[in-house]
Amino acid sequence: MHLVELDQECLLHLFSYLDKDSRHSLSLTCVRLRQVFLDPQLWTLLHFRSPCELRKDNYVLGSSLRYLAVSWHSSRVKVCNIEDWMKTTFQKDLCRKHESLVSDFLERVCHMCPNLLSLTLSGCGHITDGNVINVLQCCMRLRSLSLENCARLTDSVLQAVVNHGHSLTDVKVDFCRNVTQAGLQEVRDKRPEVHLSALHSADMIPDSKPEEKIQIRRALQKFLIFS
Repeated sequence: MHLVELDQECLLHLFSYLDKDSRHSLSLTCVRLRQVFLDPQLWTLLHFRSPCELRKDNYVLGSSLRYLAVSWHSSRVKVCNIEDWMKTTFQKDLCRKHESLVSDFLERVCHMCPNLLSLTLSGCGHITDGNVINVLQCCMRLRSLSLENCARLTDSVLQAVVNHGHSLTDVKVDFCRNVTQAGLQEVRDKRPEVHLSALHSADMIPDSKPEEKIQIRRALQKFLIFS
């Protein structure tokens, strides 16, 4: 019996043992296997480990997607999580190449994956509050949200967890330096059923230069004295 003579269920099971690249390569051999590759049932889980993977056409987004992880840990990608005022010109140029990759990808997820249950974004330095808020508003079944080391996220995301994350049971904002203790406490007060993890958050170096904060504080003091 030839491979293409197997029924759809058997072929889906065989494809499930292959990684994204292998699935895509096999799908190019004939129309029958291409149909299997495009079946949303095959794509319940996706894990991306580098920016270049998001540019490929070796995966399918659809209503069957339940578990999604975008985790960047290479030394080149970690540059995106350094404070802007500490980056060299080379590092800034490198970050510009990554800036819209995950944002554009998440926009597609919002429109195509309403049944998502788990989302992990780790080390995605260019993710904004708006990106995460859109996911919470569109993927109403989301139960687990992990946002480790996402440098730009602020208390607005925590407020969205309270307002829109009605199905959430687990939220991680570890190493998110721009969230505050007040924002974390609001989640604990208003959504006590949510398990909230915030290791080292609100205790890290903020995005603005330390001397900038001192200047702002001094200007405010002068204003209060002479007002």
